Amino acid sequence: MPAASKPSDTRAKPHILVVDDDADMLRLLSLRLQAAGYEVTAVASAEAALAKLEMHRPQLVLSDVQLPGRDGLALFDEVRVRHPSLPVILLTAHGTIPDAVEATARGVFTYLTKPYDGKELIEKIQQALALSAPATAQSRTNEAWRSDIVSRSNRMADVLAEAHMVAQSDASVLLLGDSGTGKEMLARAIHKASPRASRPFVAVNCGAIPEALLESELFGHMKGAFTDAVSNHKGLFQAADGGTLLLDEIGDMPPALQVKLLRVLQERAVRPVGSSQSVPVNVRIISATHRNLETAMAAGQFREDLYYRLNVVTLSLPTLADRREDIPLLANHFLDSLAKKYDKRLSGFSPEALKALTAAAWPGNVRQLFNVVEQACALSTTPLVPLGLVQRALRTPSAQVLSFAEARQRFEREYLVDLLKMTDGNVADAARLAQRNRTEFYRLLQKHALTPGHFKNEPGSAEDVAEERHE
Repeated sequence: MPAASKPSDTRAKPHILVVDDDADMLRLLSLRLQAAGYEVTAVASAEAALAKLEMHRPQLVLSDVQLPGRDGLALFDEVRVRHPSLPVILLTAHGTIPDAVEATARGVFTYLTKPYDGKELIEKIQQALALSAPATAQSRTNEAWRSDIVSRSNRMADVLAEAHMVAQSDASVLLLGDSGTGKEMLARAIHKASPRASRPFVAVNCGAIPEALLESELFGHMKGAFTDAVSNHKGLFQAADGGTLLLDEIGDMPPALQVKLLRVLQERAVRPVGSSQSVPVNVRIISATHRNLETAMAAGQFREDLYYRLNVVTLSLPTLADRREDIPLLANHFLDSLAKKYDKRLSGFSPEALKALTAAAWPGNVRQLFNVVEQACALSTTPLVPLGLVQRALRTPSAQVLSFAEARQRFEREYLVDLLKMTDGNVADAARLAQRNRTEFYRLLQKHALTPGHFKNEPGSAEDVAEERHE
């Protein structure tokens, strides 16, 4: 395939991934797009396209519908899951037009019928790139809004691109993701990128405040409204006036309060507890939860009307396990900041430690990673954090692999030590607990060089036992 001609300026050329199993068509498309100034990656199957997407994210996917194995529609569905903001254009024969129309309704940017018009193709590509480019271009020139979010993964890049796009509006946003994935951090980033950035950002965990106090915290109260109301109190809605309010763990909000929250969102006004008058508020709402709200709605635990009021735009954060390429980046980022906190000269992780971090399960996601790095940092006495400290923080067993005989030997000795400690060094009692005769038990003690007298309950016996355990 001929190399693309160099553009007249120094700006990076938009990258297009082209998918077609017809070699002649693939070559023709590539040449036409290269002549138009685009960088092209050409592949002959959906599987190859998905593999390329893992290595380098293009600005647009152009695919034939009829492909061997997984077809173009299935490819689009997979692209939609992995990269929701990546535009897709389909090329279709007349027989597959209905499928292409349906795909367009599901999110395909557009489709063109074969034989396609070259001028129309370029125009559609330009339109797709123009719609998807502004947020990306802006984020490249000004990264301050997301400076606290450390990532190089494609999945996070898609989430951030959508977050930056929605930040420009006042639409309510629902953030979904497991605990520890960084929902509050993303909410803060959306606020920073919004026209409300100069106004307050207020976060409240709806699951951490007792139900009896949550209404007062959100909406405020008047003096004398209840026993402890010794003065007027502005709620968090008023505190966030003009800015953004994050309702974290919204799925844990009590049903009775859901009704009142819905009224506030509808009326754009709050009524403090004990007041007969409402106070206007101008607040952008971002909600977050790790719960499945659709399941909660089906169970009658979450109001459907409130759900649709909050869920204008949904952003789903990937787990740390789904963005493993970010683990070394995050770990070293945390280490740099924590080294300053603990006043230590730390240069990084040993290769084995970094490998262990990358391979770990991370059920607690980014929050757990931070805690692991902090523990390792606090205990490290060397510039490179060793594997042992990482394993300790992860609560994983040592990488040492014992032979069966060695493992059995270690178990026997530890078992005997525990029995002697339990029985205060009384061999008869220990043998009875082990369901062995005394002669056999003595033989085992001799084998492991254990002296029953060392386990008598006397001063210093605890230290003796500790020595026996670690001998």
